[in-house]
Amino acid sequence: MSGRILTGYCLLVYAFLLAPIFVVVAASFNAGNFLTFPPQGLSLRWYVVFFENEVFMRAIRTSLWVAAVTMVISTAIGTAVAIFQVRYAGRAKEAVRVAMLAPLLLPEVLTAIALLFFFYAIGLGTRTMAGMIIGHVVITLPFVFMNVSAAMESFDPAYELAARSLGADRWTRFTRIMLPLIKPGVIGGALFAFIISFDTFTISFLLKGIGTSTLPIQLFDYLRTNFTPEAAAVSSVSIAMTVLAVLFIEKGLGLKVHRF
Repeated sequence: MSGRILTGYCLLVYAFLLAPIFVVVAASFNAGNFLTFPPQGLSLRWYVVFFENEVFMRAIRTSLWVAAVTMVISTAIGTAVAIFQVRYAGRAKEAVRVAMLAPLLLPEVLTAIALLFFFYAIGLGTRTMAGMIIGHVVITLPFVFMNVSAAMESFDPAYELAARSLGADRWTRFTRIMLPLIKPGVIGGALFAFIISFDTFTISFLLKGIGTSTLPIQLFDYLRTNFTPEAAAVSSVSIAMTVLAVLFIEKGLGLKVHRF
């Protein structure tokens, strides 16, 4: 009986979490001229309109490029810091952890404003693509760090010592022993970095370059003057791209431990 209750509770939680996604996807097939639910007939017309909208297509390309660059930078830095924190930080271990998680303590808008003031103070000038990428790296680093740190905590140094006793140099020990064993944490952190960067709004809005718009920003600008099902089509494509990114990383890169 208790098992059935727990199953029912879990199903209710899943339904609560997935209901907004279902509504958005269903509304994207609306045949009417306004964004309503339930749909007034079924049609793919708004997907056609969306894919023919060069403004949205350019915003998607920008979001994908920024998310990819952010993922690479955050994964490289976060992995290095996680290894240092677990293996070499010593008494400073807790201080390093707190410093890496600090961006999570502030609202994103305050982080964006602080970065904006900092960029002007160092002479970076008007808002640039580089500034937006730096902002994305700042807010995604903690997630990479947490994932890789968790993987490092379960890493047995005996494997590395065995390789060292057999004559393997430091680079070989890292690439052939440590990295394959902590790969689930690295890939999980990279996945978080990509998704968060792709979907973030506040950092992008305040730090974006002149004439540059990511998909969330473009969708926000669109909804200020329009309320058509094209907005739902844009959101549905964004959801599909996120799911495809998860499946690609899981199947293509061999993620076996983390499940999302």
